[in-house]
Amino acid sequence: MAEALIELKGVSKAFGKNVVLDAVDLTIYRGEALAIIGPSGTGKSTILRIIAGLTAPDSGEIYVQGQQRRGLIEDAQDPIGIGMVFQQAALFDSLTVDQNIGFLLYEHSRLSRRRIRELVVKRLEMVGLADVSDRYPSELSGGMRKRVSFARAIMSNPDNPRDTPEVLLYDEPTAGLDPVASTVIEDLVRQLQCVEGGCGTYVMVTHQQSTIHRTADRVVFLYQGKVQWEDSVQAIDTTDNPLIRQFFSGNVNGPLQVTG
Repeated sequence: MAEALIELKGVSKAFGKNVVLDAVDLTIYRGEALAIIGPSGTGKSTILRIIAGLTAPDSGEIYVQGQQRRGLIEDAQDPIGIGMVFQQAALFDSLTVDQNIGFLLYEHSRLSRRRIRELVVKRLEMVGLADVSDRYPSELSGGMRKRVSFARAIMSNPDNPRDTPEVLLYDEPTAGLDPVASTVIEDLVRQLQCVEGGCGTYVMVTHQQSTIHRTADRVVFLYQGKVQWEDSVQAIDTTDNPLIRQFFSGNVNGPLQVTG
């Protein structure tokens, strides 16, 4: 049976009177590719930030490799590394690609600049961008910036193996990309799951059907603060669940409430 790396038990989160997560239970297993889907505004990005330790839940428990997390990631280190790829890449515009990817090592390690640069180049090669280390984010296309953010997320510190991410969290990695660029990113997500130095377990938030079908093994459907459905990605095409049928057909008529 697959090992449970991250467990959310009864996790709730509200912003003012808006309850976005309502006693959610979720388990992420080692080696799986999990997609969290659902209408806009249903807490998908919030649940990623909670998993990453960037946002605290109002109630509920979070376990990372069996160890309960108390507080945020800045309060105590998790037993495994968790990396996050933000929707808009979130690169520092004033820093070069090399400085962006190696930022934490430049700031918080004792490695030499030459060694860090070697590690940066290796990660860039893994995402197919070996020759852009001296460029600035403004000099890159949207797809290239996404790939740079992937390289940063899988950056590791050889002096501290606990910093190496074992789980990657992707927040809408193909949003705003054309179909060809989206395919490149989807292929890269799968590639990084398999290669040495990549990350074998990931959670993806996405709306795009091609991304769901090409990058996920298991799918969780989040709506009205709760997990309403979960199954394999293949079950999307055969399920009779009315929420799933409406979501993937784009029909405005059905149990999903249209908010905009």
